[in-house]
Amino acid sequence: MKSFIAIAVLAAICAVVKTEEVCHNNVVRACASSTLSGANVCNARMGGIDHIEPEVQAYVNSQLTKSYDYLLLATYFNNYQKNRPGFQKLYQGLSDRSFDDTIALIKKLTSRGGKVNFNTVHESPATVSKVRMQMEVDELHSLAMALDNEKTLSAGAMHVHTRALHSTERDPEIAHYIEENFLTKQAETVRKLSGYANDLSKLMNVQDPSLAVYLFDEYLQKQ
Repeated sequence: MKSFIAIAVLAAICAVVKTEEVCHNNVVRACASSTLSGANVCNARMGGIDHIEPEVQAYVNSQLTKSYDYLLLATYFNNYQKNRPGFQKLYQGLSDRSFDDTIALIKKLTSRGGKVNFNTVHESPATVSKVRMQMEVDELHSLAMALDNEKTLSAGAMHVHTRALHSTERDPEIAHYIEENFLTKQAETVRKLSGYANDLSKLMNVQDPSLAVYLFDEYLQKQ
């Protein structure tokens, strides 16, 4: 009986070793292949990345587009005719934030084995319109445009988060990343810009609002 148990244990150990050798050999063969076809073992793709990757790609493009839009607004308010350093500071900050978010999303997507192709067009609620904004606007209209932009970006982040959690191929890790790094931050930005727009609209409700706009720009410089 003891000899039978010993033989069974030895057979089990051999089977485990054999399995490990097979797994190891599969990895070696797959990683040595120039095409990496067959076994999906030599990349970081896992979970629902195949499903959520196009949505994240669309959101990357949206963030980058809005970064350039904000940069154009900042440049416009910084020229010698408008001379609104407070508004320039506000829109430069939003441009830098969107650009940093673009880089962070690219790093996140590639860390999960995804690829970023800026020429890929994926129709998604996370995609923003490619129609260029009218940049030569007054201060109040620029705040309204920025508020619309932030609501659009916030809706895009919510869409990615929802698709990552409530679709057939879930990816909770991506959903957690979006929630931690985008949803709260963008909600705060929407709240701030809506406050700015409402305050300025009340200040401009006079016959000559030039002094009110000047003082509001001074206020923005201190933020």
